[in-house]
Amino acid sequence: MNRAVFLDRDGTLNVERRYLHDPEALEIFPGTGMALKRLMDAGYALFIVTNQSGIGRGYYQEGDMHAVNNQLTEVLAADGVRFEKIYFAPESPEDDSPGRKPNPKFLRDAASEFGVDLSQSFMVGDKTADLQCGWNAGIKKSILVRTGYGADLERDEPDTVAEAAIVDDIVAAADWILNDA
Repeated sequence: MNRAVFLDRDGTLNVERRYLHDPEALEIFPGTGMALKRLMDAGYALFIVTNQSGIGRGYYQEGDMHAVNNQLTEVLAADGVRFEKIYFAPESPEDDSPGRKPNPKFLRDAASEFGVDLSQSFMVGDKTADLQCGWNAGIKKSILVRTGYGADLERDEPDTVAEAAIVDDIVAAADWILNDA
């Protein structure tokens, strides 16, 4: 395994719900399973890298986040999708956090733990922190999806996203990656 796609969760794979903590509220974007399976079939390992500040802020418990992640992985497993690992930062933005995006710690951990070549890998997300995380890790390309907060970011901060590939959704992100490879 040497290539990977690192994926933000909320707003990228599933509909953004502020501080999602109830698996029943999880709504995965259409086509996500098929898109991720295509990436896997092309030889990309899949990782989720997510900031979960709702835990640090006391809005929900770590177990609630795991329940949402379990629901997500179960639904996507029906399409043959498997994540190598889900990395999460439970701290609030005000707290010291070694893994909170835009810190590239989790991408570097994946490189060490799973033999990922970051220079041949991609980061996909809907926020500035997602893009910067990829850039800070030295990945091949950060990709902004217009789902979640992405369209607002593209409109409001064009200079921030200028170095990113910008696509409509996770399906288009998979197309972009596979056409680039």
